[in-house]
Amino acid sequence: MKIFTDNIGSIINASDKKTWTGDRLIVEVERRCKILSKYGVKRGDRVIILHGGTAEFFADLFAVWSLGCCASCLNPGSTTSEVKKILELLRPAIILVGKSQNNIPDIGVTSVDLTVCDFDNRVEVSSFGRLDDNALILFTSGTTGVPKGVVHTFRSLLSRISLNQVIIPIEERKVTLSPLPTHFGHGLIGNCLTPLLSGQDLVLGNGSDIQMIAKLGEIIDKHEITFMSSVPAMWKIATKLSLGPKKGTLKRIHIGSSPLSEDLWNQVINWSGIQNVLNMYGITETANWIAGVSAAEVKPQDGMIGKMWGGNAAVLINGKNIVSEGEGELLIQTPSVMSGYYQCNELNDKAFFKGWFRTGDIGLIDSNGVIKLTGRKKFEINRAGLKIHPEDIDILLERHPLVSESCAFGIPDPISGEIVAVAVSLLEKNSVKASELEKWCQKYLVQEKIPERWFILSDIPKTDRGKINRNNVAEVCLK
Repeated sequence: MKIFTDNIGSIINASDKKTWTGDRLIVEVERRCKILSKYGVKRGDRVIILHGGTAEFFADLFAVWSLGCCASCLNPGSTTSEVKKILELLRPAIILVGKSQNNIPDIGVTSVDLTVCDFDNRVEVSSFGRLDDNALILFTSGTTGVPKGVVHTFRSLLSRISLNQVIIPIEERKVTLSPLPTHFGHGLIGNCLTPLLSGQDLVLGNGSDIQMIAKLGEIIDKHEITFMSSVPAMWKIATKLSLGPKKGTLKRIHIGSSPLSEDLWNQVINWSGIQNVLNMYGITETANWIAGVSAAEVKPQDGMIGKMWGGNAAVLINGKNIVSEGEGELLIQTPSVMSGYYQCNELNDKAFFKGWFRTGDIGLIDSNGVIKLTGRKKFEINRAGLKIHPEDIDILLERHPLVSESCAFGIPDPISGEIVAVAVSLLEKNSVKASELEKWCQKYLVQEKIPERWFILSDIPKTDRGKINRNNVAEVCLK
């Protein structure tokens, strides 16, 4: 089984326009297959790829898959300690690195840069893998210990890519800009593999680079981008620092990986000049997007994610009742659901319930199957029995004209069980006092939801995927 065909698009670097054609990529894949075979890599082996965001990364990835191996794409910025923990868990056959990699622990696993390795044409290449072989292990962005390794087979991976290609018209994904890292599903599968594996061009940018974000509109015009997807955190900056595109090639925008407010949704519409801006929903366990809705279809509103993109949704009430309409923990069935967490049977038992995958998100499904997210189960604040979604407080505070970002969290309390705390970053230093923000909340929130503890931070801590790291925020504020 071959995960890619000869119909591969070009890969272009946004900063210097350096380009790899599909033909060049295929040649590089074949060369790297021979090198890996020379090192004894064979079908079923696990291979760690410790670099990303380049054409060389995709050459490595496709070579690994061509040999029927399972790739684990790690954050290149991981610490040596973090890499060591994952190496001890996965026991890979080899580690593929990029230039100047200095975070590789010495535990007896070979690490190579395939870009500079010689190959031997006499080396025999092993057979391709099968659909139900493990293809990809992506690690969730945990804050303590070893993150969970989410395992996708070639079948689940290809099902999501195929569904994406069916749902997104080909003329809209003719040229895709990916400003996201390639070590998680949104960036790798949604932004990159979806267009690339159907012959469309892919432009790689760095969405964590402020200078790149400040020139986003210019980059879209320069490369005649038709489609892009990113996270709310990037758009909060882009809509303030960058002028919108003027050329008129942009046809579609996805925003996902963390909650999108109605206000920011409208700001992106105004910035881009198009209505086809979609709020997307997807998690690592489903490979990437499984639901989404465009502002061309509905009026933007907090948490609105529309209908499923291939599959079914339901909610779990009181931990035991599955209903197709109502509010509760969101359950999903879709062909792209993971096969499980790597070597975590206990977690796998908890993740699935009567044939449904438990997302951990709280959602409301109406009679038409339209889904609206209302919070994250593990972050619920329980104040004297009242369940409070911190995302509601975040969205409200980010509507304040002087607030850049907000992150609410619970603090243990001997009387109420938990009280509400919140960290905010401001657009201008010392531009507003906590007491003024509290008065703002009093206008819109019931008394129990109004934060009792306030923290002003220069920046809200985030994960490497651009999501607010709520656990880390609490640690920073309370230390």
